Amino acid sequence: MSQTGMDPDIFDQFIDQLERYVRERLIPAEKDVIANDKIPDDIVEEMKEMGLFGLTVPEEYGGAGLNTSQYAKVVNTMAYAAPAYRSIFSINVGMFNSAIKNGATDAQKAEWWPRIAEGAIACFGLTEPGSGSDSAAMQTTAKPDPDGNGWILNGTKRYITNAPHADVALIMARTEKDALPKNAHVSAFIVPMDTPGMSTGSPDKKMGQEGSHISDIMLDDVHVPGDALLGGETGQGFRFAMMSLDNGRISVGAAATGYARRALDSAVRYANERKAFGEPIANFQLIQQMLAESDMEIYAAEAMMRDVTERADRGENVIRKAAAFKVFASEMCGRVVDRVVQVYGGAGYLAEYDAERFFRDARIYRIYEGTTQILYLQIAKHMLREWAAENG
Repeated sequence: MSQTGMDPDIFDQFIDQLERYVRERLIPAEKDVIANDKIPDDIVEEMKEMGLFGLTVPEEYGGAGLNTSQYAKVVNTMAYAAPAYRSIFSINVGMFNSAIKNGATDAQKAEWWPRIAEGAIACFGLTEPGSGSDSAAMQTTAKPDPDGNGWILNGTKRYITNAPHADVALIMARTEKDALPKNAHVSAFIVPMDTPGMSTGSPDKKMGQEGSHISDIMLDDVHVPGDALLGGETGQGFRFAMMSLDNGRISVGAAATGYARRALDSAVRYANERKAFGEPIANFQLIQQMLAESDMEIYAAEAMMRDVTERADRGENVIRKAAAFKVFASEMCGRVVDRVVQVYGGAGYLAEYDAERFFRDARIYRIYEGTTQILYLQIAKHMLREWAAENG
């Protein structure tokens, strides 16, 4: 991603416009999104016209050229509305585009960046029925095509966000039979979803996040040309995937922080409107404690977001800090929505009120792009590796 980004004054104007769009257009449409489990087509087209699908694509390829700080701010702003709105473009501007930036050949950038900027929807095929963070267990294979210079892909990917309506997938596949050091047995392939042999399962029924769709991707003798191999080199796929996950984790952290703010604002409004013992419950000190704790934690996550994204824009290695931000923000969001249900009291358990939906929607943030537990291990691993390097 560009480290300079969009001109700050122009970006501030864009954020002001986006905040109005979120409040005046997206939030009023939430009931429709939830009832139909689908973002209305006209809203998707509006989001494409606003450039949301190409936020991080360089300007010379038709995108907005946002840096990491600006991209996270957009995600944070969008996440104030229902999570589906962020989900539809988040893989484009996060993991897929990051992998293209870090790993693609010039020809692949020239082919795919303009398409992404115009609104082609991407998905990211890493997780499988038997493997997620464990790349050694990956079963999807890519074998050289005996009839040409291409590849034949076979396997199944699971829990793939946007798969049911994606135009292109970045598929991680095993190009060597045995697990090699540093995951060099895994390569990445850019595969259009309309390639013969590519199919998706029915969208999975989920706990929350209506309007955001995930499904399996099945690859049955999928023939791709040689130039589908990301970077034109085998053995680099997992490295590109992990590099792009930093970006995905920043996106999830930014989203969790924005959604926590939405939930807290809802609780403050409810506490002022709901009366008990002849006065608003906002006057009760234990209600105030829950509101104050939530505000403090959101502020801490916002500060982490600013720090990690500024470091990324300076070119620092942020693998530890991106993981730390994602863990803190997602766990924080879980605590905030739990308090919000409590502030609502009995009404918080009813689907008629927003608090119940906030609670269900927030749960996934602690799971995808690396569970809290996996990221604890990753943070500790890097801490210990750095200590060993300094004290070895």
